[in-house]
Amino acid sequence: MGIVELLGVAASVSLLAGWRLYLCVFGVGLAMFFGLIQAPEHAQGLQVLANPWVIGASGVGLIAEFFADKIAWLDSLWDAVHSAIRPIGGALLAMAIVDPANTTWQVVALLLGGSAALVSHGAKAGTRAIVNASPEPFSNIAVSTGEDVVTGGLLFLVLQQPVVAAFVAAILLIAAFVLLAAVRRMLKTLFEPPKAKSAKE
Repeated sequence: MGIVELLGVAASVSLLAGWRLYLCVFGVGLAMFFGLIQAPEHAQGLQVLANPWVIGASGVGLIAEFFADKIAWLDSLWDAVHSAIRPIGGALLAMAIVDPANTTWQVVALLLGGSAALVSHGAKAGTRAIVNASPEPFSNIAVSTGEDVVTGGLLFLVLQQPVVAAFVAAILLIAAFVLLAAVRRMLKTLFEPPKAKSAKE
């Protein structure tokens, strides 16, 4: 696997970690532990995720996040707490994917992975804050469940098909920026003070 594919996998995993860090760590680790998937070539650093202690710790985090993310406003509090955790986790996951012998690309992966996770985390947190403004609870649960399914499915895809990982990463990044722009517009509309009426009115 070339460096382009490796960086594509690293970027995709980092972007997904910005949504569901514990799911990314737990899912990859469990699949490796049972031999369902192998770490991408030259990315054996990911094998540490198959350690039972890592699987157990990420499993506890996954369960907590699964339920916290379904409750309006508790999910936003959870996102606020993870504003630093997810980017750091995404950066470390990206670094583990790149060959440890290639320190230059490891640093590049670390920086890009952290930035990618931060962007997707910001899009997620902002979107959920808008969804929480809805008076009914079902939209929150639907959005959270959708994030679970999409994250799990795309994570499996990029590990099984590294060639398409770069395209997945590009789509995720574009979607994250679109969501951030939409959230910014909606927040501006919500908090913009009403314009004063003119003297003629």
